[in-house]
This record gives sequence, structure tokens and C-alpha cells, in this order.
Amino acid sequence: MSAKKVLFITQEITPYVPESELATIGQNLPQAIQEKGCEIRTFMPKWGIINERRNQLHEVIRLSGMNLIIDDTDHPLIIKVASIQAARRQVYFIDNDDYFQHRLMTSDENGNDYEDNGERAIFYARGVLETVKKLRWCPDLIHCHGWMTAMVPLYIKKAYYDEPSFRDSKVVYSVYGEGFKSTLDPNFTSQLLLKEITPDDVNMIKTPVDFENLNKLAVAYSDGVIQNSETVNTNVTDYARSLNIPVLDYQQPDKLADACDAFYDRILAGTENK
Repeated sequence: MSAKKVLFITQEITPYVPESELATIGQNLPQAIQEKGCEIRTFMPKWGIINERRNQLHEVIRLSGMNLIIDDTDHPLIIKVASIQAARRQVYFIDNDDYFQHRLMTSDENGNDYEDNGERAIFYARGVLETVKKLRWCPDLIHCHGWMTAMVPLYIKKAYYDEPSFRDSKVVYSVYGEGFKSTLDPNFTSQLLLKEITPDDVNMIKTPVDFENLNKLAVAYSDGVIQNSETVNTNVTDYARSLNIPVLDYQQPDKLADACDAFYDRILAGTENK
């Protein structure tokens, strides 16, 4: 296997949040890929439920301080980091007082989705990409996990395509069964527009945007798609195949890392890219 740089942008990672399929993969897959000789970076949102003292998070001042404008409003970007000592790797956290502090994860105490989840996802995606630029690190492959990362493929292909950090990056999006039950803000499609992105670039999604449509947006701009849950919305994976995007079918947990590693090589080889 040739050495490569892999950026993991994920929604959940244990032990920082309670165990789930997404959180377990968010922890185990980057570790396994690192152990195969890859250089990795891992990002997740700094959800309000994360205990900063217990998990020894600290702010990275040199990376923080930027403002991201969403819907004509400035939102300060705060970057924090924690080390997983036993694994010899770090996790970067994207934080903001309005979007993440004093909240749970994607839904409130009553199980209701936060009304600004779309904005939060946009902030997270853009925050990760701006941070990677500041790190001056150039990933060969970007692997996105969870619907909170669904804007990343669009941004890489349409807004950050000329940035040195991402000029040659390939993007893989993982589809999960767990999503959100409501729809995003009716203004979501206009909120995600950035730089040269136009409404025509997002015309594959309908308003208001539901979980299926958001996944289709991610798929449309990905170089490869992985089915990470045993049961997913087949309309999403069928959509990927209709676009001739390579799809890695569901893998048992003990086979996932090897399958992903081989899939990365397949995508990086470029023989099946759009």
C-alpha cells in the first residue's frame, strides 16, 4: 500500500460522545488507517455534551480567530484539540458559542432536531476546510462520515477546488442509516452558496431539504460512496450508481478497515472517477 494522507471529517467519535455506530467507526477506522501507514487528521464538532476538562481539550489559538459568514452573520471559528494518547493521534474540534455550546448534539432534550442544523452543518464543513488550509496540510483523500459533513464534497469541488490544500484531493462520502427526521431551514440552499457555487450546482436537492436529499447532495460531488450502515436509504446508493460513482457495499466491522483502504486506493488511482 502506498503511503497517503487521509482527512477524516466525522460527526461523532467515541469516547467523546456516547457510543453509536457512527461514533465507533469514527474512532476505529482512522486508527486502523493510521496503523496501515497513512498520515491522518481527524475532525468532529465540539458538541455541548463533550466534557472539555475530562477529555483535556484545549484551544489552538493559532488556528482560531477567523469569522465565517453565514446568512450575512459573522460566526467566530474556535478550534480545539485533544490527544488520544494510547493511539498516538489527535482529534480536532470545531467550536462556536452559538452553534455548539450549551446544546446537545443534533437534537434537544426532547428529541427535536435543532432548527438551525443546516447552518450548523455549513459552519462545521467550512470550519474544517479553513482549518486544514491553516495547517498547510494537503490530504490525498477526504473521508466524510455523517450528514453533518454532507456539504464537504460540494465545497471541495466547487468552492475550494483551486486551494493548494485541496487541489488534488478525492472525496469519499459514507452513507449511514441514522439521520434527521425534520427538514432543514427553507433558506438552506441559499445559505450554503459560497464563492462560485450557484443555485444550479445544488439543483439535485428539493426544498425543504430532507435527509435523503442532503445525502444526494453529498453523493453528487463525491468520487466514491461507502455504505457504512447495513440498512440505508437505497435511493441514495442507487443515485450514486446512476451517476457511475463507485460504491463500496456494506462491510462487517472487522473487515471495514481493509475494505476502505482498498477502496481509497481504487479512488486515488483515478480509473473510475467522474
